[in-house]
Amino acid sequence: MNPDQIPQLIAQIALADARVRREDPTEQRAQILMWAGILAGVPYDYAITAAQRHYAKSTWPILPADIATQWAATVRDRMQRDVDPAPPVDPDNESAYRHALAAHRRAVATGQEPPVEHKALSAGPAAAEADRRRATIGKYIPIAVDDALAAYRPQRAARLAVLREGRPDALAVPCPVETCRAAVAAPCTRPGKGQTRHRLAGPHPSRVDYAAERAA
Repeated sequence: MNPDQIPQLIAQIALADARVRREDPTEQRAQILMWAGILAGVPYDYAITAAQRHYAKSTWPILPADIATQWAATVRDRMQRDVDPAPPVDPDNESAYRHALAAHRRAVATGQEPPVEHKALSAGPAAAEADRRRATIGKYIPIAVDDALAAYRPQRAARLAVLREGRPDALAVPCPVETCRAAVAAPCTRPGKGQTRHRLAGPHPSRVDYAAERAA
């Protein structure tokens, strides 16, 4: 915004809030210079819109910093969503490439062009293939690897089998049985002679019910 646009901006804002406009000629000149310096990079139309948003939710007089802050946030959001597409110029022409890239960024920042965003695979054959591969790979370790290691990790294999069947993982919660109180991931046990404890073949039914309640 150039200094010549500031008086009109202040006049427009004064229609909603007369407190913004200075009456003394000396103060008016100083106000114009101050606002022009703060809003140098803000388009006039955006400043008007920012003022409208301000008075739609606040009764406080607007400051130029309120407009500049909104503009900075808008520019930051646009640039974070833009992926810098390759300019339509010869990439070996470094000068032309840099010029085209800078022009694109300025256009996005000022709202002349929309940000070029990555598109998600939300539908279609490509999305279905991505879902199939993700299901094959699993969460951290490929399912095929988990299956190959099942004989060496029977407890983990049992938990995975429960999850694949859609049943609640009882070991994901502590056991509520008073005589057990097994911690998360620890197997259920029962008291033995003296201080010994015997490991159960599976979790207590109460622990299974508790896991189901937590998962609901």
